[in-house]
Amino acid sequence: MSVLLRTGVGTLCAAARGVIPCLWRGKCFSSGKELGENSPVTPMLRHLMYKIKSTGPITVAEYMREVLTNPAKGYYVHHDMLGEKGDFITSPEISQIFGELLGIWLISEWMATGKSSTFQLVELGPGRGTLTGDILRVFSQLGSVLKNSDISVHLVEVSQKLSEIQAVTLIEENVPLERNAGSPVYMKGVTKSGLPISWYRDIQDVPKGYSFYLAHEFFDVLPVHKFQKTPQGWREVFIDIDPQASDKLRFVLAPCATPAEAFIWSGETRDHVEVCPDAGVIIQELSQRIARAGGAALIADYGHDGTKTDTFRGFCGHKLHDVLIAPGTADLTADVDFSYLRRMTQGKVASLGPITQQMFLKNMGIDVRLKVLLDNSDEPSTRQQLLQGYDMLMNSKKMGERFNFFALVPHQRLPNGSHQMNARKSNPSPAPVAGFDELAWR
Repeated sequence: MSVLLRTGVGTLCAAARGVIPCLWRGKCFSSGKELGENSPVTPMLRHLMYKIKSTGPITVAEYMREVLTNPAKGYYVHHDMLGEKGDFITSPEISQIFGELLGIWLISEWMATGKSSTFQLVELGPGRGTLTGDILRVFSQLGSVLKNSDISVHLVEVSQKLSEIQAVTLIEENVPLERNAGSPVYMKGVTKSGLPISWYRDIQDVPKGYSFYLAHEFFDVLPVHKFQKTPQGWREVFIDIDPQASDKLRFVLAPCATPAEAFIWSGETRDHVEVCPDAGVIIQELSQRIARAGGAALIADYGHDGTKTDTFRGFCGHKLHDVLIAPGTADLTADVDFSYLRRMTQGKVASLGPITQQMFLKNMGIDVRLKVLLDNSDEPSTRQQLLQGYDMLMNSKKMGERFNFFALVPHQRLPNGSHQMNARKSNPSPAPVAGFDELAWR
């Protein structure tokens, strides 16, 4: 889910309108499916049409931001979109093994970096809280390993609806939640395993310190600017009211350069690109925190390494949905460009990946874990559920190769880190980073 950032990125849209003349060119891009004859006029569509009539065409980024996180009508603000009754299912909802292996990854990295006495578990966009819940169960099961550690949980979530669901999933029922809607920490509680847990709307409000950051299907919903290369140079894709159907929207190309063009890499060779300034801001924040205080960030998402072009799409009821039809009723997403995330670290930390989910989970020992669970289960329905979940996570035609893992770690974490501190020949070299190499315990 999207994080609200205190940055100047949002001012680009207003600035763009100030320099763009009124000559707009209609342009066709893939938006999911053909427009229906009687597509519904939703409250969000009415809001967007009023906005466009008042100020002119809007960027795709502004469209995504309004549709997903508008405080009054936003898709994420008021919907529980996860699970079988929602619009999509995530890996943690499919199988407990996924979250368990990520919990093992966190402990492996904690051990490899010196077993800090204090660390924070921070999840960006925690969904229903299922992933954090599975990880905390692993922490409890390995309590003897973590017994001297002071652990706290921090969730970054803009949706009040989802934060309430997360609380039901994670907190101890006998300990009342502390609520303060006007505070940067808008909820506090205690998890079922006795750890302090806090909720924030902005990652910048999370306390700095040795932390492990998780972002699963988070970056793909951050707003993107779309650009098309033309004989005149890069031109940004905007969204306007269709002059032939006053209750429908269409894509148009800006007639001249816009401020967001500054985010396009100077060496770009594709003819259509999507750039996400919000993702860049978050990666820079994570990189600075990890470089200064230690820890790591693990990102899992749809994505590519700077190769794809037009990936903007919608999902409703587990099916592709035209992004311009009935805004506010469907999830909007665009594949993460991991090459862009890598550049946004600005060399402050080392990056690993992207590698496929199939390879990451295999390196983490998913086959061994599945065998243990199957051996311990006599219930046919449970065994079938485990096998189906494994297939969904690992099958290359399902999630196995569609999702990628990407990590940020301090330079000194890697064997050839460029910032090794007080390195001596007698010191053992760092263990390989689990998941990106086979899991190894020391």
